[in-house]
This record gives sequence, C-alpha cells and structure tokens, in this order.
Amino acid sequence: MLGFNLLVILWGALVRASKSGEGCGDHWPLCNGTVIPHAAQIATVIEFTHRASIPAESILVVVMAAWAYYAYRRELVWKAAAASLVLLVIEALLGAGLVLFKYTGTDVSVGRMVYLSAHLVNTLLLVAAMALTAWWASGNRAIEWSGINARLLGGAIAGALLISITGAITALSDTLFPVNSLGEGLALDFSATAPALVKLRIWHPVTAALTGAYIATLAVKIGRASRLATTVIVLVVLQMGAGMLNLFLLTPIWMQLVHLLLADFLWIALVLFTASVLEKSPTRQHTAELVHP
Repeated sequence: MLGFNLLVILWGALVRASKSGEGCGDHWPLCNGTVIPHAAQIATVIEFTHRASIPAESILVVVMAAWAYYAYRRELVWKAAAASLVLLVIEALLGAGLVLFKYTGTDVSVGRMVYLSAHLVNTLLLVAAMALTAWWASGNRAIEWSGINARLLGGAIAGALLISITGAITALSDTLFPVNSLGEGLALDFSATAPALVKLRIWHPVTAALTGAYIATLAVKIGRASRLATTVIVLVVLQMGAGMLNLFLLTPIWMQLVHLLLADFLWIALVLFTASVLEKSPTRQHTAELVHP
C-alpha cells in the first residue's frame, strides 16, 4: 500500500511538472464533463490517470484498514491504518479543491502556495501513517514521546516538513518560470522585479542544506550505527546530490521525479528511525498492556 501511494504521489508531481493540472478543466470529479474522456490530449490523459488512481487507492486503504481492525483491533497497527484512511479522505478533498479553486495551470497566487503547502503536509502525514502501519504490523513496539531524543527528533521531522514545503514552492516556480541557464536562474532569484514565487525558491537549498546536516548529525549521534540510521544518512547525501544535479540540469521532469522519490524515501526512513529510537522498553510496554488490556 505504501509503495502504491508513492506511485500516486509521483504521478501527481508529473501532473504539475507537465502543466497538466487543467487537463480535465474545472470539472470534478468528472473530467471535462464526462466520466471517461474520449480522444483526449496528453494533458487530459495525465490528469485523468492521476484522478483515476485515487478511487483505486481508496479501495485498497479501506481493505487495509478493515484487515488491521480484524487482526490488530487493540493495537497501534489499527490506529495507524485508521489514520491512513482519514488522511486519504482529506487528501482527496484537497486535490478536488486544487481544481475547484482553480489553483492549477499558470496560477501564481499566494492562495495556491498556501494550499499547495497544506496539501503536501497532508501527503507526508499519509505516507508516515502507512509506513507506521507496516512498521507496527512487523512486530515493533509502541513509541514513548518524551525525553531529549524525542525533542531532537521532533525538530528533525519539523525540518523535513519545511524542506518539503519549500521544495514544492520551488518546483512550482521552476515549472512556471523556466530558465535557459543556471546563471540566468540565479540572476532572476535576486532580481528586484522577479515574481514573489521566484524569490522564494532560494530558501529551498538553504533549508535543505541546514536541515539535512542536522538530520544526518542526529542520526550519527543517537542512531548507534543502526541500519535505519545508516539509511537516513545515505539518503541525506543522495538527496543533496540529486538536488544539485537537478539544479545544474535546469530541473528536467525526470530529475524532478527522482528528487521527489528520494525525498519520500528519506521521509519514510526518518519516520521509522524516530519510531525505532523512541520505542518503549519491553518492561514499560508489558506494564501498559496489564493496565490497559
């Protein structure tokens, strides 16, 4: 389910990067007023395919939640699966809002940036809920959100969300205001006459560098050379390299998708690393089960 959701996310990014957000017009849930478009242009095919993936994902998440309720009714697996279902409903409503409020195509309003940020945060929470469903179904223990490690890891998660938000704004800016060279792009970033959306994209590499270094350092300090800590560190390095390559290649669509996929992998690794570090001790877990059977 987690893997399928990542495919849906990547296809959604393709809708934005290929400027196909208006492929179905301002109709929702219909596409250009029909259930299945005929003789459609490529933009319509891309947008309609993304829309069609949502009902399929919804059915799969309902099945996952029903399975979790049946097999793990009193455990965290069921709670994480139920959270996935709720967040998916919100995700579908936010996606519909993008169309109905016309935050698509060449729109550069502040409303679109705010709405896009909210949409992205919900997407990441959905990915986290699905990842934790799998994590706890694999027999891992509940977490205890207390102590210095919890505060440090909470800061890492907040930083990762900030990187993703600035990244989404930068990606939208690159799509709507493409440049022909790296020098031209840098000059436009610091130009007094540049649109606000362009001026904001400088914050993404800054937040990515600072927060990436923080996350990697944290993984080294408290990870105790665990596999998840190593995974987080490797993904931070890969993501930094992919970001620079994306910049030098002038953000081609295929590289944007690679960059996004690595970002999702890093997010999942960070969430599971946090869950592993903050796991309750067996003694406390057993006591909790005795008190709350």
